[in-house]
Amino acid sequence: MRHLRTRVAGVLLAVLALTVTTACSSEDGAAGSEPAAKAEAAADRVEPLADTPVPQLPVTVRSSDGRKVTVRDAQRIVPLSGSLSEIVFTLGLGDRVVARDITATFAQAEKLPVVTRNHDVSAESVLSLKPDLVLAETTTGPDEAMDQIRDAGVPVLVVDPAKGLDDVGPRIGTVARALGVPAAGEELTKRSEDRIAAVRKDIPKKTDKPRVAFLYLRGTASVYLIGGKDSGATSLLEAAGAVDGGAESGLEKDFTTITTEALAKAAPDAILVMSKGLESVGGIDGLVKIPGVAQTPAGMERRVVSIEDGVLLNYGPRTDEVLKSLVDQLYGDTK
Repeated sequence: MRHLRTRVAGVLLAVLALTVTTACSSEDGAAGSEPAAKAEAAADRVEPLADTPVPQLPVTVRSSDGRKVTVRDAQRIVPLSGSLSEIVFTLGLGDRVVARDITATFAQAEKLPVVTRNHDVSAESVLSLKPDLVLAETTTGPDEAMDQIRDAGVPVLVVDPAKGLDDVGPRIGTVARALGVPAAGEELTKRSEDRIAAVRKDIPKKTDKPRVAFLYLRGTASVYLIGGKDSGATSLLEAAGAVDGGAESGLEKDFTTITTEALAKAAPDAILVMSKGLESVGGIDGLVKIPGVAQTPAGMERRVVSIEDGVLLNYGPRTDEVLKSLVDQLYGDTK
């Protein structure tokens, strides 16, 4: 599973790759908590900056793959991940985006043509839209497709992956500079970081920090994984005043197959899942049937934090919403 080998992009790209056929019952939906439902509704849209910036081009920027990329125009942009699409739209340049990757799930992007097949980029589909800039992640591929796009003369900027909260500003800045709107990037970075800081101020100060295990679930494909040190969730959990149970228990890899032993070592007080992953196992009732889950403190209390797939690990302009949802669900009325 190529996409799972790289922490954040892997989860977000793989998260929609499999068709979810098992719907969560209305009872399970209620168990996911009202804050979760509100967060998912809010996560369906991005909030662009008030003033639409005008790109000042050409610019030459360094891509994370070591190449120097010159951007001469930005009228037709193709971001090849949901996270990068989110940044472009939030900078106020969404009307220039002509295609999307399947992980761009927010409302403003939903009518755009999809240029990925099973999460692999279709070079033919991209080139047919005559883009003047393609934005990619380090995991975007296959390499042959990306080379084909470059060989056609299209600038391709590869952006460093998001690992945690510290990457919010740098990723916004990288995209903004490539689009010739560095001032808008600084404004959006400040807005994003200020909003994250505001959420963190409201987190309860507790002596005993809750332990949370991040589980990646795809019941339709019998994929049940627990996140470790490199899953991408650690930074978010720590920002919420929690402990990443998987990482703390010694899991060094990004994801490890769930076992009763691994769950016992993680000893989570709560379980963090993506919403479609929870649906794919039949909601909370199905989750606690996974071997080992029911024996954890989280399973006994049915304490589950569910956050919308397309935004959970983006570490971008909507991370404050994700953090607030996590905090609300994790602490509830104890705040």
